[in-house]
Amino acid sequence: MSASPALKVLVVDDSNTIRRSAEIFLKQGGHEVLLADDGFDALAKINDYQPDLVFCDILMPRLDGYQTCAIIKRNARFAGIPVVMLSSKDGVFDKARGRMVGSQDYLTKPFTKDQLLQAVQQFGANLNGVS
Repeated sequence: MSASPALKVLVVDDSNTIRRSAEIFLKQGGHEVLLADDGFDALAKINDYQPDLVFCDILMPRLDGYQTCAIIKRNARFAGIPVVMLSSKDGVFDKARGRMVGSQDYLTKPFTKDQLLQAVQQFGANLNGVS
């Protein structure tokens, strides 16, 4: 299996620990990493940098992950960016709600380096027209 091409990945989480570990894992995987600590910060970064993939925490102050994802998906310029929800709860309801607002996948925290890079690889292949 060949390594996926380097992608620009935005990690949105109000936890500094989660952001740092995701950044380390993604950089080890050869990806460019952008960090945001809440939904508003994320929307500004998406507008400025147009990442290839977004990992978005659900429980955040001001603008939660569901609202952030819904706003991304309602914007024609950004609707094609895959959004993977991050949550400490592994609930059916959370996953369903994530899908309703347009998220492509769901990772339960704490995630491993392998889980994170596997998600990136999955969407990286889709972005590059490889199934």
